[in-house]
Amino acid sequence: MATRPPKTSNTETQNSILGKRKERPDAESDCSQINPLIPTNDDFSVTDAIAMDCEMVGVGQGNRSALGRVTMVNQWGNVLYDEFVRPVERIADFRTQISGIRPRDLRKAKDFSTAQKKVASLMKGRILVGHALSNDLKALLLSHPKKDVRDTSEYQPFLKGRRRKALRHLADEFLGAKIQSGEHCPIEDARAAMLLYQRNKKEWEKSIRDQMRLRQKQNKRNQKGKTTDGDSLNVNHVAIIS
Repeated sequence: MATRPPKTSNTETQNSILGKRKERPDAESDCSQINPLIPTNDDFSVTDAIAMDCEMVGVGQGNRSALGRVTMVNQWGNVLYDEFVRPVERIADFRTQISGIRPRDLRKAKDFSTAQKKVASLMKGRILVGHALSNDLKALLLSHPKKDVRDTSEYQPFLKGRRRKALRHLADEFLGAKIQSGEHCPIEDARAAMLLYQRNKKEWEKSIRDQMRLRQKQNKRNQKGKTTDGDSLNVNHVAIIS
């Protein structure tokens, strides 16, 4: 008499199909249920373009922002780095209703210096994508070459006149994705920024090249106008966007 194979639960079947996660197990535990921006594959390599999003907590009297969590994803939306960060100063306001950060999240958080160094190493020499990146870089005490920044809050086709749109509005309008309906999820936000960039990459990169060529031509004209017979060019003159 043939034996009947043991029953397999729906959960076990699902796990066998999906396989093991290739990122830290809790990386998306607080975001996966509300995140419509599903990665297109399971490639976790550090790509030429990466997106970053940070969540802040309040320090001092609560009105100054400090880094509380930083997330970086590759061009496919897969998580490269996602850590809670312990600020140097005492936290006065966790801003949980927006940041999603709670006291328990920071008990085993990375110290600021460790997170800062990791982020710096990941973004070095790469295109950095994000929304209002100046705020995130300021919180990290880092800078990035302007020519390598792709900020969805500043890209001309995403502006309303001269006014910047919120990331949630861009995601809704251009991606048909609903984000930031409650507590913010930096994984979700970074993925939204990356997808906005990827879908507009061809035109966006062309506009960057056109701007650089125009700036180079202007600088050459300025150099020529300042140069007289017997004068040498200033070798320190900047000819490209820094």
